[in-house]
Amino acid sequence: MKKTALIILILSFVSLFKLAAQDNYHLIWSDEFEQNGAPSSENWDYETGSHGWGNNELQNYTSSLENSSIKDGILTIRAVKNGDVWTSARLVTKNKRDFLYGRIEASAKLPKGVGTWPAIWMMPAELTYGGWPECGEIDIMEHVGFDPGVVHGTVHTGAYNHSIGTQVGKSLTIPDFSEKFHVYAVEWSESKIDFFIDNEKYFTFVNDQKSDFLTWPFDKPFYIILNIAIGGNWGGREGIDPLLNEAIMEVDYVRVYQKK
Repeated sequence: MKKTALIILILSFVSLFKLAAQDNYHLIWSDEFEQNGAPSSENWDYETGSHGWGNNELQNYTSSLENSSIKDGILTIRAVKNGDVWTSARLVTKNKRDFLYGRIEASAKLPKGVGTWPAIWMMPAELTYGGWPECGEIDIMEHVGFDPGVVHGTVHTGAYNHSIGTQVGKSLTIPDFSEKFHVYAVEWSESKIDFFIDNEKYFTFVNDQKSDFLTWPFDKPFYIILNIAIGGNWGGREGIDPLLNEAIMEVDYVRVYQKK
């Protein structure tokens, strides 16, 4: 059984690197989560607190191993309910691993349950163009538990954002989102951002070439964020399942490729 699993793992790596080579990409950074315990401080930092995070979310983000830890090659982010209080984790590569252009991908198994709101996303390392939404945001993956299996890829800018009803993005339905790992990715260049699930492209956001940061603030380095929110304006739209006490997102790896 172990030998078979090893062969499958090797083949998956080979196929991934073949894909990267075909698209003229090469791997520049990855976290394969090979060391048990806390996430590597060389790659990740914690954003902590319980101030709603701009979306009226309920969770208190912590740096506790109860909320984020690595075991057997898998990073687990865990939202936990203790009494009436939710804790969770929000891991960021800010000021440690910032990236400008390339293919950014993560293999993840998502939580289920009404009220959960996991995300794999990116924000700018510096607020060159001001605060949100002018600074830009790239949502590689978002999923809200009241709409199970519907995975969203979205961008936010000064001109395109949900606060004024102009957000742009698309979704793809993944029925086994919580049972199997899927690869969520973007390929980001000077001219466009393509969104993929398991290498199926389902959305493209094109630079309109107006040299206007309100429509295209995506010419600065961004960092990666992994988190599970609970409730909030979107995640909590249909309430929170009163029987829900835990929500888990498992991440097998995060990888970044750039063009040769």
